[in-house]
Amino acid sequence: MKNELCERLGIEFPIFAFTHCRDVVSAVTNAGGLGVLGAVGFTPEQLETELQWIDEHVGGKPYGVDIVIPMKYEGMGEMDPDKLEDELRKLIPDGHREFARKLLADHGVPELPDDQKAPELLGWTEATAGPLIEIALSHPKVKLIANALGTPPPEVVTEIQSTGRLVGALCGSVAHAIGHKEAGLDFVIAQGGEGGGHTGDVGSIVLWPQVIDAVAPLPVLAAGGIGTGRQMAAAMAMGAAGAWTGSLWLTVEEADIPPAQMEQYIAATSRDTVRSRSFTGKPCRMLRNEWTEAWENPDNPKPLGMPMQFMVTGDAVARGHHYPEQARDVQFNPVGQVVGQMNKIRKTKDVIYDMVEEFIDASTRLADSLAE
Repeated sequence: MKNELCERLGIEFPIFAFTHCRDVVSAVTNAGGLGVLGAVGFTPEQLETELQWIDEHVGGKPYGVDIVIPMKYEGMGEMDPDKLEDELRKLIPDGHREFARKLLADHGVPELPDDQKAPELLGWTEATAGPLIEIALSHPKVKLIANALGTPPPEVVTEIQSTGRLVGALCGSVAHAIGHKEAGLDFVIAQGGEGGGHTGDVGSIVLWPQVIDAVAPLPVLAAGGIGTGRQMAAAMAMGAAGAWTGSLWLTVEEADIPPAQMEQYIAATSRDTVRSRSFTGKPCRMLRNEWTEAWENPDNPKPLGMPMQFMVTGDAVARGHHYPEQARDVQFNPVGQVVGQMNKIRKTKDVIYDMVEEFIDASTRLADSLAE
């Protein structure tokens, strides 16, 4: 399973695991893959704490950090970055906040204690993501930085590469992939519409080979719908350099997922997801529930653009995490269609080793069929 990208990063298996949980990052990395910590949602101080913990638990092995700088967001290039949050707050209609509060109240979700209020503007912009990048680059074991929503600004790409790290970005279309290549990124992550979180609407089996051909010889990691070694083998048979996985790590033992939310993931089928703008303002695949349905109702407010929608809904996300039992029907549950395969809780290392064995079995079957 070794290839050039594995050699450059010093990892055993081309399995990349995006997660917001530091325990999963370290478990994947220690099992031979590359754990990638999602930084959005952390303050710079919190991220520093998380990365220090990972450093102490990976035994010198490399890992990555994922940031979010959208290619386009409300106020981009029009507002003073230092005043962005205040200026955006003025543009949010009162009706949106009232609607979100009523949804939570109608479902009996308590308000957060005053000392646990969630910040409204997370690392969704260049100004807010910048400090997170600085923190990541101060940790030598961080060998890879990925941007989840578009091509990073040129100065960010230069800053990361000047330190010897690799920088890449996700894409949901060929046009976006070409933009990544022209910007000089080191790799591209092609995510099909099956994927969890922010994703496009083109299926993986169609998107992957198109992107691989369009940006060759740049390495492409396949994302969207990969939960087994067989699916990984299919992606690499098309020319992918590895698998970028995310949803798969929501139901491992090490995941910091409340039991009520874990139960929802375990019980869900692949048809229980929907691409919705209701939490972040951009199409994001998640479990369908009464929250997503309410924002789709034409009689109710329409989701705002990023990052304004999360300035409305960030409180709902925080309250859902704090009160998972009460928030079951309005919880933010980002996950891909592969959720239909996630029907039991397993150790992270077992997931990695099972993927590797399945990959070998699938590759052997294919080779044997060609030899006959």
